[in-house]
Amino acid sequence: MATNTSQEFDTVIAVCKSLFLKKTKDYGTAWRILRLSSITDQLFIKAQRIRTLEEKKVSKVGEGIIPEYIAIINYCVIAMMQNEMKDSDPNELELEVVEALFDQKVQETKELMFAKNHDYGEAWRDMRISSLTDLILQKIFRVKQIEDNLGATVVSEGVVANYQDMLNYAVFALIKMDIK
Repeated sequence: MATNTSQEFDTVIAVCKSLFLKKTKDYGTAWRILRLSSITDQLFIKAQRIRTLEEKKVSKVGEGIIPEYIAIINYCVIAMMQNEMKDSDPNELELEVVEALFDQKVQETKELMFAKNHDYGEAWRDMRISSLTDLILQKIFRVKQIEDNLGATVVSEGVVANYQDMLNYAVFALIKMDIK
C-alpha cells in the first residue's frame, strides 16, 4: 500500500486549522490567558476522555474520539505558541498573526515528524490507535513533571518536544481513522 504521509498530515492539519481559526473568529485569542500548566491539564482531559471512550466504547455526551484528537492537536499548537510568548505580549492577537504562528508551529512539528519517520520507518502505521493515546498520556505526564520541576531537566528535551510528539501522535491517530 503506497502512502503519502505528507499529504495525509496536511489533510488532518487542514481540518484542525479550519476549526482553530473559526474558534479564533468566535472567541478571539482567549487562550492567551492560560498558563502552560492549564493547557497541559486540558491536554490531559482530552487524552483521558479518548482513553475512557476507547475502553467503554460508549459516549454519553455525543462527541466521539475524533474531536478530542483534533483538540489535542490544537491545544499543542496553543502550548507551543504560549511557550514563546511573554506576559507583555498582547492577549488579543490578529487572526493573521495567529494563522501565521499556527502554520509555523505545525511546520516545525511536521519537520520533526519526517526526521523521526526516517529513523523509525513509520512504525506508527503498525501501531494500535490505543497505543497512540497511551503515548500521548505518557507525554502529558512528562510535561507535568517538567512543569512541577519549574522547567528544570537533566536529560529531557523539554516541553516543546513533548508537545510536538503529542501533536504528531494525534495526527497519526487521525490518519489511521481516515478523517478528511
